[in-house]
Amino acid sequence: MEDDYDEYRRWDGDVDVEADDNDDILENPQETLTQCLEKFSSADYIMEPGIFSQLKRYFQVGGTPEHVIELLSKNYIGVAQMANMVAEWLILGGVAVGEVQSFVENHLKDMVLKTFDPKKADTIFSEEGETPAWLTEMIEHKIWRSLIYRLAEEYPDCLMLNFTIKLISDAGYQGEITSISTASQQIEVYSRILKNFITESIKTSSENRQNTIQECAKMVCHSQHTYVFTLVALQVLSKETNGGVNMKRFSQEITRCAQERNDVTPITMALNGAAPYDQPCAALSSMLSRNALNPADINVLHKHYSSADSPPVSLLRIPQFLELLVQALFKPGMKLNPEYKPKYIYLYAYSASVYEVTSGKKRKVINKDDLKSTIQAVDKVHSICNLNKSSTELIAEVATIYHCIRY
Repeated sequence: MEDDYDEYRRWDGDVDVEADDNDDILENPQETLTQCLEKFSSADYIMEPGIFSQLKRYFQVGGTPEHVIELLSKNYIGVAQMANMVAEWLILGGVAVGEVQSFVENHLKDMVLKTFDPKKADTIFSEEGETPAWLTEMIEHKIWRSLIYRLAEEYPDCLMLNFTIKLISDAGYQGEITSISTASQQIEVYSRILKNFITESIKTSSENRQNTIQECAKMVCHSQHTYVFTLVALQVLSKETNGGVNMKRFSQEITRCAQERNDVTPITMALNGAAPYDQPCAALSSMLSRNALNPADINVLHKHYSSADSPPVSLLRIPQFLELLVQALFKPGMKLNPEYKPKYIYLYAYSASVYEVTSGKKRKVINKDDLKSTIQAVDKVHSICNLNKSSTELIAEVATIYHCIRY
C-alpha cells in the first residue's frame, strides 16, 4: 500500500512537504482525525482526487478502517454514475452520441463556472502533491481549454489556473489564448503568443496584415509592461540582418496603434536612442505628445540637423512626425509661415535622403549627397500642391510630380 504513495511535492516540483504534514499530524492527531472525518462525511467524497492522501492521514493518527468504510459508503450518492446512466438512456432513446456528449459537457461547464472556488482550486496541488493526471488529460480537449480561459479571465490571481494556462501553452495551444489579461499574466505564455502574431504578420497577405497588427496591438497595449517588453523585443529583432526591416516596420505599426490609445512618446524616444540629444529630443517629444507641429520646435530641430555634428537621422524617421510634416507641406488648405517653410522642407528632405554608415555604435559617415536635390524636389511638389489648380491643370503636372517623387 505504501508504494502507492509517492513523495509529496508542491506543484512546482521542488519542495518536499510530507515532513511538514507528518509534524502537524503528530502534534495534533485529534484535530487531524476530526478533519478527515468531516471530509469523509461529505457527499461522494470517495470520488475526490485527494481521497488517498486523506486516507493516509486518517490511518496515521489511528483511524479505524470500519469507520471510514461506513462513512464513505453511507455518503456515496453516485452523481457522476447517475449522469452516465441518464446519458446511456438518452442514447438508447435515439439521441445521437455526439449530441448527448455535448449536452453533458456544456452542463458540466456551466456548473463549474457557477461554483468555481479559486481558493479550493489552489489546494489541489497541495493535496495531490504534483500535477494531477486528470488535469493533463483535461487540457487535451478544446471544450475544457475554453473553460480554463474563461475562468482565468475571471480569476486572474488563481495559481492553479495560471499554472494550467502555462501547461496549455507548453502543449502548443497558445494560439487559442486570445484573452488579453490571460495572455499577459505569464511572460512565457505572452512571448509565445507574440511570436505567433509576428510570424502570422510576416506570412499573411498584405490585405490581412493590418488586421493581424491591430489584434496584436490590442494585446501589446494591455499594459505598460507588455508594451515596453514587446517594443524592446522588436527593437532587438530589428537589428538582425535577415528580416530586421520587417520587425522595424511591425514595431512602427504597433507604436502607431498605441499612440491612438495613450501617449507613448517617452517610450518611443527612449528606444530611438534620443537621450544623448537633449534639445532635439525635447522638441520632438513636445510635438509628438500634442500630435501637432510647432514652429519653435521645428526651429530647434533645423538648427541641430544643419550643424556638422547632427543627431541621428533615425530620430526624424518616426512615422508620426513624418505624417505631420507631410500634412503641413502637401495637405490642401494648409498655410505655412513663409519664414519656416524652408525648415519644414529641409527636415522632410533630410529624413528621406540622408543615410549614415555606422561602425558598432559610432557613425563613420553621414552621406548628404542627395539632400540638395531632394529639397528642390519637395519644394517643387509643395508649390504645385498649393497653387489651387483644377484637376485638368494638375494632369499636366503629373510628369513633374513623378520626376520629383523619384528622389
